[in-house]
Amino acid sequence: MICDIINDDCLNFLDSTEYKFDLTYLDPPFNQNKSYNSHNDKMDPVEYWDWMKVVCNKIYDKTVSGGSIYFMQREKNAKEVMRVLEDANWKFQNLIIWKKKSSAVPGNNKYGKHYQIIIFATKGKVPKVFNKLRIDPPLLVTEKYQRPNGMYVTDVWDDIRELTSGYFAGEEPLRLPNGERSHIQQSPIQLLLRIILSSSKPGDFVFDPFCGTSTTNIVSRFMMCSKRTPDK
Repeated sequence: MICDIINDDCLNFLDSTEYKFDLTYLDPPFNQNKSYNSHNDKMDPVEYWDWMKVVCNKIYDKTVSGGSIYFMQREKNAKEVMRVLEDANWKFQNLIIWKKKSSAVPGNNKYGKHYQIIIFATKGKVPKVFNKLRIDPPLLVTEKYQRPNGMYVTDVWDDIRELTSGYFAGEEPLRLPNGERSHIQQSPIQLLLRIILSSSKPGDFVFDPFCGTSTTNIVSRFMMCSKRTPDK
């Protein structure tokens, strides 16, 4: 089993690699003027979405038939994500709502923002791998009995906490010596665990073109080395 981190522009890698991907987790910079070492996060919007379309096209070309992609973005960009994926020939499966567990971002003239979107799409109409996972959510005050077998995961994910900078972040975020997070948008392990368990099997090639803090690599390696399954 190989777990590689390629220090290169993802487009260069996609042009040269002979690998075929079974699953891609696409969590690019959101073009919000964040500070990155080697990326301009304040691109012209047209240029940004043209770039995303090129990335999605190249990933599609390197993906096996029935392979999956999960494209993470802000809620306001759902239309653009759908358009880019459709233009690159991906087939829409789900719009996943990842509801945050901490307080919402308030707005003066509109409702507070409380979620991000993840578009699940496939190369072809039917995914070659889709494992229906069960979770065991806490019993609500309106419920009398615990479900004996839990419940199937739906397209609303409200049980995975985001890695905020405060109390809810815990010890998972990677931090600098001064306590600040080393990556402002670090993805939680539980998020990648659900995606990888749902849409891949042992031995599959999982690709993350914007590696960030390497959460995808860590979870993929764990799943190859462990016989335990955290979801029912």
